[in-house]
Parts: sequence; C-alpha cells; structure tokens
Amino acid sequence: MDGRGTVRPSNQRTLIHIPCKKIPSTQTQTNLKHAVLNARSLKNKSFLINSFISSYNLDFMFLTEIWLDKNTGNAVLIECSPSNFNFVSETRQNQRGGGVCAIFRENIVIHKLSFGVFVSFEYVSFKMEIKQSSILYMTIYKPPQNCFIEDFTELLSFICTDFDCLVISGDFNVHVDVTNDRHAKELNGVLEMFGLTQHVSEATHNKGHTLDLVITKGVNISNVNVVDAALSDHFCVFFDLSVTPKPVVGPGVIQRRHINDKTGTQFMEMIRFENPPCSNVDNLLDSYTSSVLNVLDTIAPVKVKMVNNRQKAPWRSEDSVRAQKRECRKAERKWRKSKLQVHFEIYKEVLCEFNQILRGEREKYFSKIIANCRNNPRVLFSTVNRLTNPPVSLPLELISTSKCNEFAIFFHDKVQGIKNAIISTTQIATLPPARHLELTHFTPVTDKTIEEVISGLSSCTCCLDELPTRFLKSVLTSLLPQLVQLVNISFETGAFPKALKTAVIKPLLKKSSLDPKVLNNYRPISNLPFLGKVLEKVIYQQLTYFLLSNNVFDTFQSGFRPHHSTETALIKVTNDIRMNTNAGKVSVLVLLDLSAAFDTVDHRILLHRLENWVGISGTALNWFKSYLEDRTYFVEIGNCVSDKISMTCGVPQGSILGPLLFNLYMLPLGQLINSNNVSYHNYADDTQIYVSLTAGEHGPVDTLCHCIEQISLWMQNNFLQLNSDKTEIIVFGPQTQRQSVISHLESLALKPKNQVRNLGVIMDSDLNLNSHIKAITSSAFYHLKNIAKIRGIVSKPDLERLIHAFVSSRLDYCNGLLTGLSKRAVRQLQNIQNAAARVLTRTRKYDHISPVLRSLHWLPVTQRIEFKTALLVYKSFHGLAPKYISDMLEPYEPSRALRTSGRGLLVVPRVNNKHGEAAFQFHAAKIWNSLHEDVRQASTLTMFKSRLKTALFTRAYEN
Repeated sequence: MDGRGTVRPSNQRTLIHIPCKKIPSTQTQTNLKHAVLNARSLKNKSFLINSFISSYNLDFMFLTEIWLDKNTGNAVLIECSPSNFNFVSETRQNQRGGGVCAIFRENIVIHKLSFGVFVSFEYVSFKMEIKQSSILYMTIYKPPQNCFIEDFTELLSFICTDFDCLVISGDFNVHVDVTNDRHAKELNGVLEMFGLTQHVSEATHNKGHTLDLVITKGVNISNVNVVDAALSDHFCVFFDLSVTPKPVVGPGVIQRRHINDKTGTQFMEMIRFENPPCSNVDNLLDSYTSSVLNVLDTIAPVKVKMVNNRQKAPWRSEDSVRAQKRECRKAERKWRKSKLQVHFEIYKEVLCEFNQILRGEREKYFSKIIANCRNNPRVLFSTVNRLTNPPVSLPLELISTSKCNEFAIFFHDKVQGIKNAIISTTQIATLPPARHLELTHFTPVTDKTIEEVISGLSSCTCCLDELPTRFLKSVLTSLLPQLVQLVNISFETGAFPKALKTAVIKPLLKKSSLDPKVLNNYRPISNLPFLGKVLEKVIYQQLTYFLLSNNVFDTFQSGFRPHHSTETALIKVTNDIRMNTNAGKVSVLVLLDLSAAFDTVDHRILLHRLENWVGISGTALNWFKSYLEDRTYFVEIGNCVSDKISMTCGVPQGSILGPLLFNLYMLPLGQLINSNNVSYHNYADDTQIYVSLTAGEHGPVDTLCHCIEQISLWMQNNFLQLNSDKTEIIVFGPQTQRQSVISHLESLALKPKNQVRNLGVIMDSDLNLNSHIKAITSSAFYHLKNIAKIRGIVSKPDLERLIHAFVSSRLDYCNGLLTGLSKRAVRQLQNIQNAAARVLTRTRKYDHISPVLRSLHWLPVTQRIEFKTALLVYKSFHGLAPKYISDMLEPYEPSRALRTSGRGLLVVPRVNNKHGEAAFQFHAAKIWNSLHEDVRQASTLTMFKSRLKTALFTRAYEN
C-alpha cells in the first residue's frame, strides 16, 4: 500500500517470468466412437441402422446418400436413431437422391451451422462444445462427375478461418488411392494447402477404390478401420476421437522492480554522475552502471513475490476495473443481505457498468500491443500467438543449472565440431581490389545522434541491462551526456567495453512437434545489452556510408543492404531464368547451403578482409578487433543460468554489426564465381549460382560443377562448411529440353529436384509457382483464423492492422515474382483477401465481396502485383533500387524527335512465349508504360504511391 492506504498495481512489464510446475489433471480422456457410411437410401433399412449404432456403441453416425425428402425424412430418421440419440440432416432440394445426416447421442451439445449453398456437393455441419473445446463436424456427399475443387476450396477458406479443430467425413467420389488421378491430386493439394489430414487408406467400396474419407485438423483420432457392414455397396469407416483435458498450473515466484510514472521523475531528480577525466571506456561504463543502480535500488528496489500462476487477463489489473469490481461486490452483498428488488436492480446496473469498463480496458490493452508492434511483425506474431494459442513450456527437468551448462557446452561444441571438421588443403587465391580511401577512425557523435539512434532502436530489454529499455528512453535526457561520452571514448581509444561483450542465450524449440528433451532440437536465441547495440548502430551507420561511398559492396549481395531485399534478389534471378526460357534455353540453378555460417567466421580472416578488402585501418581497425575478441555467453532457462563460455569465432548473433561483417567476410566469393563465368546472387549466407545452355550443350554444366568445387575449397579456406546434403539443384526451361540436362547432371552424381525453397519462395521447374501459392494460402488462413479468435475484443482499426500485418503482408511478400500468373492462381490469392475482408467487416459469406473491398479501399491481388512492379520501376529511376534492377529496364529513346520523347517510357522487350511475358523486365515495362504521364513523373516517392494507388484503384473498380 502507499501512504494513502491504496493498493498499487504491479507493473506487468517489470515482472520476471519463472516457469511453474504443471499439475496433472485428474480428468480422464473423452473417447468418442464414430462411423461413416454411404447408406444408399435409409427408407428400407432404418431399423438396421438403429441396431447398427447400438451394437457398435457409437457416439456419432454420419450417413450420406440418405435419399430422403423434406416431408417424410424426419420420420425415417427417428426410426434410425436409438433412444437418447438425436440427428441433424440436409436433404436434396427438388431432386431425388443425395442427402446427408448425422446421428449422435443427445447428451452431446451441438450447434448446427451453415456456410452457404454449394452446387457441386451437399453437406451438413455442426459445432460441438466439449470441455472448453470446440470441434466442427461436417459430413459431405459429392455426386459422381461433379467438379467441386473450387467450391470445396472456398468452403475451407471459410471454416479454416474460424475453427482450430475439424472433422470432415463423407463420400467424396474421388479415387484418392490412385496417385496419378487428376481429381485425387487436386483434392490432396487442397488438403495440404489448408493443413488437413486424410486418414482412410483402404478401399471403401465393394468394387474397390477409396471413396469415403475422414479428414481432420487439430484433433487426435485413432483406430481408423474399414468394415463391410452389409448395409450398402459402400463399407463403413470407423474411427475414435480423444479429447484431452488441460493441465492445472501451480504457484510460482517472481522478482520485480516497481517502476511507474513517478519512478522516472524521481530518477531524473536523483541521478548524478561524477565525470573526472577518463580515457578508459571500461572504467567509464562501470561508473555509469554504478550510478544508475544506486539510484534505482533506492527508488525501485528488487522485490520477491509469491504469485498464483493462473493465466489472468492483464487488463483486469487496471485501476478502473479493480474499483468497479469492488463496487460490484459491495452491491451484491447488499442485495443478498436485504433481498430487496431495488437492490437487485442496482446490482444489475453495476454489473452492466463493470462489463462495459472491462470491455473498454480490454480493447485498450490490445490496441496498445498492436500500436507498439505494428512495425515489428515478429513481435506482433509472437504476441497474437500468445493470446490465441497455449504456450509451449520447457520440461521441468531442463530448468536447472546443470541443464543450462549442458546447453552452453552443447552449443559451443556444435560450432567447434563444425569448424574442426573443416580440413583445408588447397588454397584458392583471390586478390583484393585497390582501395584509394581508407577508414582510419570514426567520427565523434553528438547528443542529437545518440538520441536519434536510441529512439530508433527496438524497446526490447536484455536481462543484462541495468535499466529497462522503455524506462531508459523515458529518462534519456538525464543520461545523454554520459552516453555520448561513452561512445566517443570508445571511438577515440578503439575499444569496445568488456561488460557489453556478454550475450544471454535462451534455447528455443525449433518446432513444437519435436522432442523437448533432445538438445539438438533447440535453436540458441541470443540477446545482447542495449548499450552495446547503441554503440553498434553508430558504427553501422558510419561504416555503411563509407562502404557505399567507395563502392565496396558486391553488386549481387542483397543481404542487409539499403534498398535491397529477398524480393529484389529473386526478381533478378527469376527474370534471368524466364528470359533464358523465352530464348529456348535451359537454366540450371544451384542453391548452396552453409552450416552455422555466422558462427564459424574466423576472426583473423575477418580482420584481414576489413583491412585489405574494405580499407579499414588504424583506430577503426583496432575497434573491430576489440569488438570481436574476448566475447562470452551464458545460457538462461527460467531463473537458472550456466557458467560463461568463451566465443573464439563467429560474428555476434543478435547483433547489429554481425550481418554486415559477414557480408564483408564473403566479398572474395563473388570474384571467384565471376572468374568461372557463372551467374550468381547472394543474400547473406544464402548463395545461388546458375548457368544457361542450349539443347545438347553440356559445357556450362561442367563449368558449373567446377565452380561448385572451387566454392567448396574457398569455403574450407575460410572455415565455412558447405552442406552438400542440403545443397539443391533445379532445372528450368522447355520441358522437352530439360530431360537431357537432368540426365547429364545425374551422370555427375547430382540429383535435381522438381521444386526448391529459395529465400522463402517455392520455385518449381515450370516457374508457375503453384506450390508457393498453396503455401501462402495455408499460412495466410492460419493467421486469419487466429485473428478471427480475437475479433470481438479489438477495435476495427486494430483488427485491420493485424490483417495487414499477418495476411496482406503474405500476399505482398515477393509478389513482384507473380507477374504473368494464370487467372486460376490469382483467384486462389484473391480468395485469401476476400476472406480477410469478410473477417474484418463481418460480411456474410454469400454477399458480393467487390463492394466490400472497394469500401475498404483495398487493391485486389492483380493490382497489388502491378503496384509493386511499378513501384520498383520508379525506385530504379530515382536511385532507390539495386543496380541490377535498373540494368533490366531500358528507357525508351526514339531515334528522332517525337511526342513520346521525354515521357519516361520504357522499351518493351520482344518475347516469344508466356515465359517471356512473365519476366519482370517485360511486365514492368508494360505496366509502367500503361500509367498516365502524371503518375510516372511524380516528384516524390510518397506522391507517386498516392497517384499510383488511385490509378490502379480506378482501373480495378470503375472499369
């Protein structure tokens, strides 16, 4: 309590999480028995079905082709249902045959649902609530000869948004047991796209073939069995479903500092620094740390507190909620004591007010999270995932000091094992280019520079930080002189503070499905002190300016460079491949994979690169030497930590400078590949090399193989391990010519693949990107489903921000590659946007969607692709795009003075087929030239984006 006798709420952001023991639940599993059967008419076998359900002790019986009409159907279904059973059904309208139903125990509470009418199939669906779980059941009958893939895909786009657990069964009349059947391939592709699993593997018809299916997602089914029940020409499919209760969580302990708005004011009033002349950066940092902690321990000492670890809504801790809750209890006590109606009415009014306050605070809570994370998709995903999915906890046996030490040694030995396994014999010579300018020292910084750097960095806090980052930013004015002095002394002496060289490693399970007891299933996540990142960011800015001014970067290195991205890299590579295919040539692409590349960088070689390939010397070079040497890390799990382990190689993971230093480490590789006359592109440690060749020509393939051998030797010289098992090869080009190249590669012990994942994009040999679109659909609907879960507790503007962060971003990622897509492929992507619009606006599933998209001012998928393409063209004209993008675009210059002179048009290259039409340089020129001159000649990027969206919006909805 404070001096006024009121309880001060704890600040959730300052709490340290301590894992808690989970107490096993005493509840047993709920096992439900199911059966699926195509009855081929129920009228003459209703009592047989009744006896069948009782004999097998079923909980659910799903029937297709019941052949009932609306008028007499209920009487037959009553006969089919044993006592204590109920049913739901859908009969075929205005025609004979068909129809579906579900018969179930009446103690199972269900809610019948409808998702609209589909011409190609019939269905009945309902939602079952059981032990706080919700499962959507759906029984489907698809008549023979009906093409239903598009309707079925649309249906799944609806239900996969709203439901985690699905059980879909029925007669699909698709021969899924025939692997080369076209309809089976389409169905399996759709199931894969939405993350669904089909469980029936035996014939379900007396003439063979698997027609009756059980498809699930998010549930645990077992004992799938097919039995001939002699009730029709179809066999009966049995399966069991288990529902596991949630575990109970026990109590725990937290440590915290109580930091509130007053703490910042008190801190700035009390903080004082003694600033005697000091030229040692470590002493200066120690003085800063001591002063900060002395004040913080006075105004906000660390306290230990026992807490109940039941999940509690954070917004319930707000003062307004607590106060209104007290009013509710007071009103309730008064009513129960007096039993008067007037007091009961007062109690209801107070409850209603409490509900409104709680709703408002809940919206504020989510709005704050979304606002703080809107520019950080990773944090935003983590936050939404935490709110919509149960957390993944480490096994209790891992939360100990001994296990932390095991992790620390394991991570160290893994890197050392890779480095020790590299045996370098033959040296590959590469000559550094001549450098006319050198970077000998770093420029001292001002208060304004440090203030801008700190405000631009993420507010994430490391456990090694003296001050939480958000708190540091709030009191920055009182710390700024000391921080500026710290940075400038570091630059002047060429020394990086030792206290900032320690990293905290937290093991993260790579996939939730992996065994949490196996150390190799964990990825080390590194966190560094905030002040170290401030120093790194200042160095990064000055070093990047030097590199750009002196043209040090490799032209085809797109990783961690301004105006470069995975998308620009892939546009360059795919454009080359498509233009080669357009010319009748075959392209061979090799994706090289490195094992722990950032962790095995040799410090001596890196410093040599900085000096001889970049031109860094003097105090600046000494600073990098100090930055790299004597680094340590420790592993933290819960409240347990390991001993410190020395890092003898590698660039610091989680650092700002690490990726840039790795790019500089790899500078000679481009020279080596160029010397072999092989095309290449790098994105950090992802290297891809490719060649083109004509029919019957094998020389370029041999050159490519020789280049791979030289790259492997160069990697060994530089203590990098090329992972041959994960290196992938794919062949593009006319299908008739690909086979001979594939045969030649196989003769060289190289096995090409039909599709590969390249920088997050799935590329296939035909470059139709069908597999990539399936992956986008699956991922987008997963996130849309999670967003739909919290739709009722966030405002519409915040909901739209979430949709753009998780769904629109996936539609837009590398959509510059989607030029020339088929209408069917575009329609699949458009279904995603349509579903997102329905979630946002709560539009009914059968309402027309175009007016909704227009009201939201969303560009359709086709126009989004055109927007990205035109934007890259504009950026290339104004120095905001990579040089390799600009080189693909040729400005139109007429041979004599014409009205088109000076209008900023592009030359449209001649192409021979659809591959050429899909190439970026062709599509970009067509899109650019189709824009009005007023759009093309916009003076600023912001103005261009505005005019471009207006033009494309008009084209999409008004034409």
